[in-house]
This record gives sequence, structure tokens and C-alpha cells, in this order.
Amino acid sequence: MSKPKKPQVMKPATAAQKLDVYLPATPREFQEGMVSREELDELQQNPPQWLTDLRRNGPHPRSVVAARLRVSNSGLARAGVTEALTSEEIAALAADPPEWLTRERETYAEAQREQRRLESRRDAPEPSAKPSPKASAKPKPKHKLGAKLSSRLSSNRGRSGR
Repeated sequence: MSKPKKPQVMKPATAAQKLDVYLPATPREFQEGMVSREELDELQQNPPQWLTDLRRNGPHPRSVVAARLRVSNSGLARAGVTEALTSEEIAALAADPPEWLTRERETYAEAQREQRRLESRRDAPEPSAKPSPKASAKPKPKHKLGAKLSSRLSSNRGRSGR
């Protein structure tokens, strides 16, 4: 008789990351308890009001801030942005972009272009050069004796004690 399966659970930080929310802004019950996969699925399918508000207004985790500003996480770090930002703060930065944001957007866009170029180059079919039939075929022994010798040698390789 098999034991009933335990539900898989994750730490609140992992669940917050999967939900794209800033953990310290979540309710205390969420921060202190473990979250099962079923609970996570339910939160994604039917988000409660606190989750809807967090996603709309923030504060947002670093990955969401970077995506909304169209820069990389490293770009945020280079600019000294270490705190979570609200949607209002993100909108203010986007409306009147400081020099660092303009520079980081250009850097990020260039990196994205390079990534797409490399992917298309990798996915493109290579020009096929037909290998000659002789190059792919195994070399045949020139003499009958050579054929007998090579077959004997290959059959003797598996034997031990010689």
C-alpha cells in the first residue's frame, strides 16, 4: 500500500518570485507560511485583492522594475537603483528619463539586437556541402589477406588471456 503524496511546497520567496511580487510587500501570512503548488496555481488563476493591488501599484521587485523601464537588472545596479519601486515611481522615471536610463536603454537594446542576431545565425541552416561517398565509407582492405587479418584481430580483441 502506497503512502498518500505530500503536496509539494515552496518557500514564500520562491512563490513571490513566481508571482512577480515584492515579498516584503506581501501579507504576513504569505511571508511566514509555505506555499503549495496548488495554492500557487490558485493565486495565479484567481488572484486575491492584495495580489492584484501589488501587481498594479507595487512596490515591484527588481526584475519587474527593469522590464518596465526596458533595461537590464545590471543596468539598474549600475545606476544605483537598489530599492523596489512603485508603479508611480517607474512612470515618473519613464516620463522624464534621466541620463543613466537613456544610456542603459541603449545598452539593453543593443544587447537584445546582438542576442537576436546570434540566435538567427545559430538557427539558420548551414550551407550543406555534400560529402563524397568515399569520405564517408570505411576503407576496405586491399587484399583478401588483409580482410581476414582485420576480422581475426577484431574478434580476438574481446578475448582475454592472450
